[in-house]
Amino acid sequence: MARRSPVHPFLALMALAASACAWVPPAEPEAPPAAETKAPPPPEPTACLTAPIVTNGSRHRMRLALTFDACSTHRNEYDERVIRTLLETGTPATLFIGGGWALANPRTVQELAQYPDFEFGNHTFSHPHMPEVKEDRKVLEELLHTQQAVYDLTGRIPKYFRPPFGEVDKRVAWLASQAALTTINFDLPSGDPDETVTTKRLVDWVLRKASPGGIVVMHMNHKRFPTAEALPDVIKGLRKRGFELVTVGTLLEDDTWPTCTHAEEPTRPLVADVIP
Repeated sequence: MARRSPVHPFLALMALAASACAWVPPAEPEAPPAAETKAPPPPEPTACLTAPIVTNGSRHRMRLALTFDACSTHRNEYDERVIRTLLETGTPATLFIGGGWALANPRTVQELAQYPDFEFGNHTFSHPHMPEVKEDRKVLEELLHTQQAVYDLTGRIPKYFRPPFGEVDKRVAWLASQAALTTINFDLPSGDPDETVTTKRLVDWVLRKASPGGIVVMHMNHKRFPTAEALPDVIKGLRKRGFELVTVGTLLEDDTWPTCTHAEEPTRPLVADVIP
């Protein structure tokens, strides 16, 4: 029997009134009466104020979040070695689950949900370039169908959204907020999709670039990536540097509001970039 889901009303709302989903920036305030000197109108609110695009937590605390994307692909692979290392080392992590990946690996998703140190996030249903999805309705479908898939399998409702390829603009972040999701990007791409990266280079790169409040992105859906081989040394090295490894939710509990990125054009910190 399918679960009765709190995200279902969002899907019904889209079907009945798709136009209501359109993102409309706040209206400009009415111009003041004519005067000798007119003050300039206040700036339009940025994404940082209306729908944050979070890249890190507080820079004043030695906490760091390891995050792992499970991207929906034509193969929907799963590298169980990544999860085994996290469990063996007692390392909390945030897992951004693709809806298509979840449906292809239902037992795995249910198993992962049994571990309290793992937090689930939303990584869209089909892994598109989100700023290029022009219809607001389709953006919401990508998010809400994933919410539904994760909830049906686990009873959990993700609170955070990781944009595929790290590509997001304030329109997408605003729409994500309408689905009760906060957009979580990252400030440290591990480089694990890079075909030229070795295990040692990945470890050295992450340990060198990690900073307080950082969010590291890695992957758990490709066995050819060096992630699983590098992860034990990454975890050991980060802890040796004094980092407390936490979930994104715990990272954002600190008083300092995270850094936000706001721009009209999509930002593209591509996770496949070659490590220098």
